[in-house]
Amino acid sequence: MASSFVAGFEILSFAAIIVLVVLGLGIIASMMGIFNFAQGEFVLLGAYVTYLAYSRGIPVWIGMAAAPFLVGGLGFILEALIIRRFYAAPIVAMLGTYALSLIIREIVRGLIGGLYLSVPEPIGGSIDFGSVHISAWRFVIIVVTVAVMIGCYLLLSRTSFGLRVRATLENPALARASGISTAKIYGATFAFGAALAGLAGALVVPVFSLFADLGIRFLIQGFVAVMVGGVGSFMGPVAGAAVIGTMSAALPWVMAPVIADVLVFVLAIVFIKFRPQGLLSGKGI
Repeated sequence: MASSFVAGFEILSFAAIIVLVVLGLGIIASMMGIFNFAQGEFVLLGAYVTYLAYSRGIPVWIGMAAAPFLVGGLGFILEALIIRRFYAAPIVAMLGTYALSLIIREIVRGLIGGLYLSVPEPIGGSIDFGSVHISAWRFVIIVVTVAVMIGCYLLLSRTSFGLRVRATLENPALARASGISTAKIYGATFAFGAALAGLAGALVVPVFSLFADLGIRFLIQGFVAVMVGGVGSFMGPVAGAAVIGTMSAALPWVMAPVIADVLVFVLAIVFIKFRPQGLLSGKGI
């Protein structure tokens, strides 16, 4: 019973990480009509910023707090300088984000080499439920993810900024005619999605360590999650992330990890074949 509880908790914490990655990826895909293939590298940058702070003697939690702002700022700059120029050609825009991902990954690889660098958990130890001991830091990851989800939902559904975002998502031409600066909305959206990925990287680096290819796994799973959940709404990618994250974390407990990864992708492909619109498709929240 205790081992089942611990396994369920670890599955939930991994799913929470996928949700954080997919939130940003899904918002960008829904708003801008492109998949950001640099999202995994934004996760990597968030982890690197956290490690850099720790290696300079700065408390880990300060690096974690700074990571989403720095990565979001970089996302804003990249959107303004590069991505914005290719909105009329979504395929070219996606290729541009893929090129950015390669550049970012190789820069980080040049900085850290082939090393696996560890970062301590800001909150160590465990939380005890009788005879069951669960990681305190993984519990924090779950709590932060839930808080971010609620915050994102309220931002998009209860604020004037969220109203402008939804208007741009629903009908960009009409939004521009109504005086909404869709260029600014796109820039803010891309930066926000990058910031969420940076936060995910900062939270996950004490669990998975820092290495140059850290973002690749999260990008692939995030992409599949968005496709399964459906593009065009806030809850669609979240639902897809919950499904893919849970499967990716649960199946390795009962079969070889390689087989588990293959099975997740096969099941996702079959699902998309019969329901290409995803679990929850449509515009809006």
